[in-house]
Amino acid sequence: MKLGLGLYDGMVTADNLRFARQISATHIVAHLPQDSFPSTKDGYWSYEDLRGLQQFVASHDLTLEAIENFPPQHWDQILLDGPGRAAQMENMKKTIRNMGKAGIPIMGYYFSLAGVWGRVWRPFARGGAESVGFLEAEAPEQTRIPQGEIWGQKVTDSPGAGDIGVVSREAMWERLAYFLENLVPVAEEAGVRLAAHPDDPPLEVLRDTGRLITNPDAYQRLLDLVPSQYNGLEFCQGTITEMPDATDVLSIIRRYASTGRIHYVHFRNVRGKAPNYREVFLDEGDVDMIEALRAYRDSGYTGVLIPDHTPRTSCDAPWHAGMAFALGYMRAAMNMLEKA
Repeated sequence: MKLGLGLYDGMVTADNLRFARQISATHIVAHLPQDSFPSTKDGYWSYEDLRGLQQFVASHDLTLEAIENFPPQHWDQILLDGPGRAAQMENMKKTIRNMGKAGIPIMGYYFSLAGVWGRVWRPFARGGAESVGFLEAEAPEQTRIPQGEIWGQKVTDSPGAGDIGVVSREAMWERLAYFLENLVPVAEEAGVRLAAHPDDPPLEVLRDTGRLITNPDAYQRLLDLVPSQYNGLEFCQGTITEMPDATDVLSIIRRYASTGRIHYVHFRNVRGKAPNYREVFLDEGDVDMIEALRAYRDSGYTGVLIPDHTPRTSCDAPWHAGMAFALGYMRAAMNMLEKA
């Protein structure tokens, strides 16, 4: 297994890459680098932009393992089943081909209309460290999604009036099938594995739109849509833990890790279940994270694990300190398991 660090748009800097190496990470996951890529405006990512990012990461003795999430404006018509979906799909194919040419092996994505919604920051973690959670009583009103909006982001300067209405879960499954049936063959040719993130919060309906991966079995339905090693999982262990049906997270890890279709892991811990849960430090949540690492290892998983996010400590560099704690914990646990 390999240790990685996730960096958001604008955070893939020389300083942060040096930080990643100093705390023993070997791989990077770049989250939604849309503003960093001039080609974002063209509806797809160019080879030049992707290759530049890959080479910049490599220049710091790190490997760019994955890019996480397409810009909403690159695939809103696919998510909405709109009239422009065929044209957007052709652009998505260009992005995947360019990723393969640039030597970036994984594309993580989140097939959702509402996106990550309704979470709050509170002192949920040990010692009052700030982290995120979902509290049903404090969630905002679930208004319908306006026209021209995806994931809470505006995707057009000329949205229509009103909202997108009610979208059923089965309609979303049909849209996901279109996405995978069209993109997986191109991903196979390009050598780029597609990795699906589960729904966070894992609620079956949010803002009158159906959600897909809200229970552990739903991941299997996704894998069965297009049986291919290039149709796989961005296994967010924290979100899995939040699912009310996930009563034995270790067995779920073993179930999917043994398929060889987990492409990378979000390694984080929580307390509670949807609709009420809180993210905490790795060593204080509901899951024994050392046993989780053992389950990955024993099931044949050899890929990258990243702490996608973590509580922020009370210091001048709260994000860096939180990540340093998480990665130090993970490195120590991995070393221990290697000797076990």
